[in-house]
Amino acid sequence: MISRERLQTALAHRQVDRPPMDFGATHVTGINVTTVHHLRQALLGEKDYRVKVTEPYQMLGEIDPALAEALGVDVVGVMGPRTMFGFENRDWKELRLFDGTDVLVPGQFNITTDDKGDWYIHPEGDTSVPPSGHMPKDGFYFDAICRQEPIDEDHLDVRDNTEEFGPLTPETLDFMAASARSAADAGKGAILSVPGTAFGDIALVPAMWMKRTKGIREVAEWYMATVAQRDYVWAIFEKQCEIALANLARLADALGDNVQAAFTTGTDFGTQNGLFISPNAYRDLYQPFHKQINAFIHERTNWKVFIHSCGAVAELIPDLIESGFDILNPVQCSARGMDPQLLKDRFGDRLTFWGGAVDTQKTLPFGTPREVYDEVRQRIDILGKDGGFVFNTIHNIQARIPIDNVLALFKAYRDSST
Repeated sequence: MISRERLQTALAHRQVDRPPMDFGATHVTGINVTTVHHLRQALLGEKDYRVKVTEPYQMLGEIDPALAEALGVDVVGVMGPRTMFGFENRDWKELRLFDGTDVLVPGQFNITTDDKGDWYIHPEGDTSVPPSGHMPKDGFYFDAICRQEPIDEDHLDVRDNTEEFGPLTPETLDFMAASARSAADAGKGAILSVPGTAFGDIALVPAMWMKRTKGIREVAEWYMATVAQRDYVWAIFEKQCEIALANLARLADALGDNVQAAFTTGTDFGTQNGLFISPNAYRDLYQPFHKQINAFIHERTNWKVFIHSCGAVAELIPDLIESGFDILNPVQCSARGMDPQLLKDRFGDRLTFWGGAVDTQKTLPFGTPREVYDEVRQRIDILGKDGGFVFNTIHNIQARIPIDNVLALFKAYRDSST
């Protein structure tokens, strides 16, 4: 099978020659740039190669065609041209990370420092405005900086929390359409990251790409607002959904069957030990909008719909299926109630599991190469039976993972198809 056919077959819940592999196609299925650097050294012998940081918030590294070929990657991503900090991935320049890794970053990746040596990154690279991200010295990632202005709870304005949503520009639409055509021409599977459909995704609420943020932007304040200001949040989602549907109509026309899946939301509903909200709360506030978006995609395209939700979400999965989701990521098998065999037995005929191949909290960073290998082989046997599985880890592969463990991960994958 070629990559495109492999992904289509797996998403149709039919057996494939090997599970399709994704690394780097979304912001939740990537690899930290330092680990990409070590992979290139190990697999391609490139000791001085500078990896591009394509997603600076989590410091994810580019999986370029050479590395993708070496790993066996089948899926590429279709995203907009701008990063989470509002600048484009172009005009690359050199940067040395705290751990000494030499990388390339976008030209507007502009940082300032404090007296402790911490890094601060600025929206659109504009250092004249307050920073929107912070990386402590010797760290590996940025944390969002909340810049919420004083709010009047009696006079909230929906426009303040929806100003980041709007019609796709012709340039952005052309950029995404070109990415999708390129994937199809290369015989690759493709997943679209849909803009503006992640209702209440807390990673996006602080809006790190905006120079000025109005409305409710602080994390705890936002979560409280979903109860205390429920009607206001509903009105935000309503306007957001209206804009998203209009954009989806244009994307459907421009991309067509050049993509096979659509990543619509990364809102997390689970913790390590249970749901973050009750099923009733999900049905009341989120499900109506998920149903609208997913129904539109299914009516207008052949795309399967992808939801990212970390944690122990097994109790919510029937509701997610009812909402129209076809794909679950990251499949956090280490969380309570998320046993891979139980998930496959209960939901494997209706959901594709995109991820779950190894525990990235314990086994991958702290296990032996043999333990990594054995866990990966077991997960492929369980989740890959009769299709419905895309090979990826539980969320992004992090920094400082022993390279022998990462190599064991990919060896187990290769051996499973022989």
